[in-house]
Amino acid sequence: MIFTSLNDLLSRGRPLLERGPVALIFAEDAVEIASTVDHHVKAGFAGIVVFLSADIEIPAEAEEAAHWVRHERRAGEGIAPVVNAIIAAAPPTVWFYYCYNAEYLFFPFCEHRSVRELLAFHAEERRDAMLCYVVDLYAPDLGRFPDAVSREEAMLDQSGYYALSRYDAEAGKPKERQLDFFGGLRWRFEQHVPWDRRKIDRIALFRAQPGLRLRDDHTFNLEECNTYACEWHNNLTAVIASFRTAKALKTNPASAAQIDTFTWHNSARFEWHSQQLMDLGLMEPGQWF
Repeated sequence: MIFTSLNDLLSRGRPLLERGPVALIFAEDAVEIASTVDHHVKAGFAGIVVFLSADIEIPAEAEEAAHWVRHERRAGEGIAPVVNAIIAAAPPTVWFYYCYNAEYLFFPFCEHRSVRELLAFHAEERRDAMLCYVVDLYAPDLGRFPDAVSREEAMLDQSGYYALSRYDAEAGKPKERQLDFFGGLRWRFEQHVPWDRRKIDRIALFRAQPGLRLRDDHTFNLEECNTYACEWHNNLTAVIASFRTAKALKTNPASAAQIDTFTWHNSARFEWHSQQLMDLGLMEPGQWF
């Protein structure tokens, strides 16, 4: 189904938001839209909604696999207003996920378990949101892949990730069970990335509830949703394998001319498998075995 606007989705497409989990995909350009949809279909989402501007063509091979919303974002406007409008329209307890095109969700044991199983277990642990790490992918040869995107030859950083305490200015101390995570291309090429866009943590999986609102820094106004674990033990975390940063660095004229390659001594071929991400310590299986 194709909707002419966000308001059209909220009017005619409200039933699509009533059975989760629902994946919300924001297409910033035409790169890898079909593969992004296909990956999340295979992950087991009940519905997939893609937001894209009028100048981006809907890929024919993915048209029947998702619902499409024509949405024009103003310059400098993030996706939070759209996500918050959907949260307000959805029944409480429905799970949502959001990402951009050329981004792919991985979670522990995703090769033989679905995202529905993941979230059912997470909900049993009394969790309403899940921390995800955005792990950068990039092509090894920018001469052959000038937009830095190659699914077949994708690389990732094996090391260089770190976390800092998230400070609570009102309380005058670090926030409990919250950290700011850094690494990947945003860390290695930080001179090209604004300081407020260098974090790689994103609360990308969450359950709708009254009053919940996404903020522009990919956190929520309800602080418990921003924690990486409950008070008793470690919880599941997930990874969003993403070409988005590499693509932006190579399409932005200010940085493109200064970057000849993204590979370095800690680059490795991405295996498109959750075990590799767990072995690298990039996501946590928690108590889920």
